[in-house]
Amino acid sequence: MNSTDPLNYGWWLVSRASGVVALLLVTASVGIGLTMASKIVRRRGAGPALVRVHEQSALAGLIAICIHGVTLLGDKWLNPGVGGLVVPFTMSYRPVFTGLGIVAGYLAALLGLSFYARRRIGARLWRKLHRATVLVWLLGVIHALGAGTDAKSAWLQVLMLVTGAPIVVLFGIRTVRGRRKVRAPRRPPSHPRAVLAGEEAAG
Repeated sequence: MNSTDPLNYGWWLVSRASGVVALLLVTASVGIGLTMASKIVRRRGAGPALVRVHEQSALAGLIAICIHGVTLLGDKWLNPGVGGLVVPFTMSYRPVFTGLGIVAGYLAALLGLSFYARRRIGARLWRKLHRATVLVWLLGVIHALGAGTDAKSAWLQVLMLVTGAPIVVLFGIRTVRGRRKVRAPRRPPSHPRAVLAGEEAAG
């Protein structure tokens, strides 16, 4: 049998493919989230649809991340072991970049599943936690470039550039608008007597 037969390293191929799919799904979820937060899309009825796609892509991304990690257990060359997959920075293969990928996976699970606990933790705290989804994407990109065997491939670099550029732009818009909102002076509440006087004058 030919040693280069794909069947000889099928587990690695599945993990490799699921890792790329996971990154694309996380990118899509983060991009939709930033689009909603920036209020770029103002079309009536678009909000609920974007929320559904945002949630579903996040869950699909979590599943792809799990497949990406679990299938590495069958890789006889890498041989990470359970400990190497669940404890960050302990894998012998490029420990820093693989560790960042594991941290990104944990953070993705925490933020993704927090959607179902937002009523318990409160919408305000949930929104603050949810801002860290950009960090999941960033760690995923660093992990892919540092630990991925396709990091130097032109197709992956182009893919990351095409999908990553909108994230950077949307994050910039979100940050600028957030700062403007904070700096905007708040109108002092009108005194009840002043409001009453204005109503009488108008009447």
